[in-house]
Amino acid sequence: MLKKLGRINRRRIPTMEDDTPPGQFVTEKFPILTYGSTPRINLDTWQFRVFGNVEEEITLNWEEFTALPYTKLDAEFHCVTQWSKLQNTWEGVAFNDVMKLIKPTADVTHVMAHCYGGYSTNLALDVITDDDVLFAWAHDGERLAEAHGGPLRLVVPKRYGWKSAKWVNGLEFMTEDRPGFWEIRGYHMEGDPWKEQRFWDELM
Repeated sequence: MLKKLGRINRRRIPTMEDDTPPGQFVTEKFPILTYGSTPRINLDTWQFRVFGNVEEEITLNWEEFTALPYTKLDAEFHCVTQWSKLQNTWEGVAFNDVMKLIKPTADVTHVMAHCYGGYSTNLALDVITDDDVLFAWAHDGERLAEAHGGPLRLVVPKRYGWKSAKWVNGLEFMTEDRPGFWEIRGYHMEGDPWKEQRFWDELM
């Protein structure tokens, strides 16, 4: 059962008149872009694992994860394929509430999000601990569809959408940066839409 009490994090929602990241166009649609097939995930066996450079590894089941403090967030979503959906309401658990369960070692600098289906993506610790990052199980009042990353996806509004990993099921804490699935294949290590950090050649 999903909790309906807790913090509501309301950010100012951009409008058509606001500046969007360079090279982006605004849409009210939410296209589905996925490499490979959509995994079929059983909530009875779903697990979320925290490992790597932490004092103690933890594993949560679905009931334990959804019992964490509830957060509602209004935030934009920017896809590397150049569309932006500016008005989104996400519901789930703030990343920083999950962090309250975790004790990273002092030398941790980056986190790798791991997902069902073998996907992964890297994020700097200071990026992923921003106050607008959350693990979402609902979008615009509806339970998050499997095609959009349900039952749980990471949402990182200040980065291109491939960093908002679908079907997330774990976090690996790291003492140095390492490329994830798309980063190995030429996508930018940071993926900041305001800097148009789309691909490796933009690192030069």
